[in-house]
Formats: sequence, C-alpha cells, structure tokens
Amino acid sequence: MLSVVAPAHNEQENIEPLVTEIEKAMTAARIPFEAIIVDDGSTDQTRARLLALMPDRPWLRCVAMTNTPKGKGNGQSAAFHAGFRAARGQLIAVLDADLQNDPADIPKVIELMRSSGADLVQGDRSHARKDNAVRRVGSIVGRLFRRWLLGDSVRDTGCSLRVMKREVALKLPLEFRGMHRFIPIMAVHLGFKVIEMRVSHRPRVAGETKYGFGITQRALPGLHDLFAVRWMKSRRRPTDNAEVLLPVNTEPKPAGVMEMSPR
Repeated sequence: MLSVVAPAHNEQENIEPLVTEIEKAMTAARIPFEAIIVDDGSTDQTRARLLALMPDRPWLRCVAMTNTPKGKGNGQSAAFHAGFRAARGQLIAVLDADLQNDPADIPKVIELMRSSGADLVQGDRSHARKDNAVRRVGSIVGRLFRRWLLGDSVRDTGCSLRVMKREVALKLPLEFRGMHRFIPIMAVHLGFKVIEMRVSHRPRVAGETKYGFGITQRALPGLHDLFAVRWMKSRRRPTDNAEVLLPVNTEPKPAGVMEMSPR
C-alpha cells in the first residue's frame, strides 16, 4: 500500500536508525509498506550499511543513482524522481534521511489524507523550527515571492515529509534541479488537492547538512527556480484524453473493401 522514499547522501550514521524507525512506525500502524533508500552518490559507508540491513528486511530496497558527479550527488529532485519510479505503493511517503523528520508522523498524515480526500498532504515544521533571525526573514521573503508569482500558500514547502498518491508523484517534473522545493504547488497546478498538516521536527544529531544558507547558495537559485516553475505553469496544457470507440452494434468494414450502391 505504501512506499516510503528517502534520498541519502553521506548519511552512514543515520541509515540504521532511519530504517529502524520506519519499520517500527509502519508495523505499529499495521500498514503494508516498503522502504526505498536512494543512495545519491554517497562517498562514505551509506550504501554498505544499507546493504547490511537488507537480508533480514525484504521490504527494504536500495536504489543507487549511477550518473553522479565525482564525490557529489545529483540532488534531492533527481533522487525523488528515481525513487518514485521505483516505488510500488499506491501511496508514496517522503522524508529526509537525516532523521529530522519523524517516520511516526506518516500514519497520521495518511489518516488525514483519507479523511480529507486530499491527493497530497504536505508537512509543516514551521511551528517547531528554531531558526535564527536571518533564516526567518529569508523564509518570510521566500513565501511572499512564491505567493505572488505562483499563488503558493503552502507555509513550509521545504519540509520533505509528505504523503501523496502515486499518480501525483509520477507527474512531477523532478528531473529538473531544485524542483523538489515546489512539489506542493506543482501538484496544485496539475489539478490535485493539497493540504497541510503540522509535523514534528528534530535537530540533526549526526552527519552534515547538505544545504547552504547564504544568498548565493539558496536565495538566488531558489528565485531562478521559482521563475522556471512559473514558466512551466504558463506553458502547461491539459493532456486528458479518451479513446473513441465504435458503437457496440457497428462492425468495422475490412480495409480495402468498397461498399456498392444497389441499382
């Protein structure tokens, strides 16, 4: 029923606790599941430790990005793209591999998804984050720009913890860098129902953050990506279609046969 997808780049110390927490949460909720860890160009023991956990866990899978820059990964967007296409579940849950998202929130998100009829439920950690003043101001400015240019009212679009229907995941253009930051609003643009839910947020206790905090590292690339999403929205056209069939009592004429008029 559920595929849990988590991209990982150099998260060797977090892999075993992550797998253990996913197993505990899904087993307690009695949700049939699989977990897919996407190894995005890790240069440490992330993949080796994951492989060591797999023999006793048939529900645990490893997807490795194969065309990554030396010593680097292709980023979360590409990893999500690969993980979503490997997933077998009707629902796809997403979370970071750094343990800042709590897998125990996933069953609660699924419950809300069912009761609300939503196609995607986006996690919101804003109430629990303890960011400094610079990051808080940056987040406010970013939200204002997203609302102005995209009509995006999602409060915490940077939260990776979310659950969506499989059809939503497969329609997202995540082969483009940076698009994972716009998953909720892109789903809205595609016609899906998106709602938010408060989820927990935990500090990182192992490994290093993969994201910078400066203007050139996040703000300017984010603004560039925002305009890209706006452009895609303006160029997107409906692709809904239906095959046209002959009436039940009508038989098609064989090819090459001409109908003769009576004399």
